[in-house]
Amino acid sequence: MLLGLAVGGLWASAAMAAPVCTLVVEAASGAVVARSGPDCERPNSPASTFKIPLAVLGYEAGILTTATAPLWPDRPEHDAAKPGQAVDPTIWQRDSVIWYSREITRRLGAVRFQRGVHRLAYGNGDLSGDPGQNNGLTHAWLSSSLQISPLDQVDFLRALVRDRLPVSRAAMTKTRAIVPVFATANGWTIHGKTGTGFQPRPGGGVDRDRQFGWFVGWGEKDGRRLVFARLIKDTGPEAVRAGFRARDALLADWPDLVKGS
Repeated sequence: MLLGLAVGGLWASAAMAAPVCTLVVEAASGAVVARSGPDCERPNSPASTFKIPLAVLGYEAGILTTATAPLWPDRPEHDAAKPGQAVDPTIWQRDSVIWYSREITRRLGAVRFQRGVHRLAYGNGDLSGDPGQNNGLTHAWLSSSLQISPLDQVDFLRALVRDRLPVSRAAMTKTRAIVPVFATANGWTIHGKTGTGFQPRPGGGVDRDRQFGWFVGWGEKDGRRLVFARLIKDTGPEAVRAGFRARDALLADWPDLVKGS
């Protein structure tokens, strides 16, 4: 099902958001269709965009099996945003359910988790987590040690959509099937995942008044496939999650980004 979005209002209010990178490339060749922003090479925490490679690892390990299985119940220790909600892989991606990610990483275990991330060559591969906290298994991708640049996001996604990751084809096919789907004004189908986190403070820790936001994925129309990454960083407090604003802006900008390409 395609999810329609009202894209104007959220982005118009985001006066404090600074674009870091917008990158759109041809999935097959890697040819650049659009590139803007000052810093497409600098690594950043992937936040919830990490749910895409984590789905690949989950399906490859047999922890995830279909788009609707396993269906895991919420438990009190999850501290869930929607208490009592049972979650399957599709809901996990759609609602960006953190506790479901942590259930997958716990079931993988630290050794298999680290080997899997290295196998995918995802970002810097650092799953150590916050300094001195020994929390990499559950926090490494959340404004912590794991880092990836917009350029590397695009490289990973190109491999995913072309069945070029070093995993089974089934794991890649099943992962692609659960990534949320949106529609653009010019008839493209967009498969993409948001991610929101907090920017690091110079002296350590994170600044909860300055978010960063990702939207990464791929678009399809008339047999053509483009891969994209957008990253924004706020310069001050914002009420709406930065990932949602990055998503809505990318969807609104898409017709201009691909026009003439």
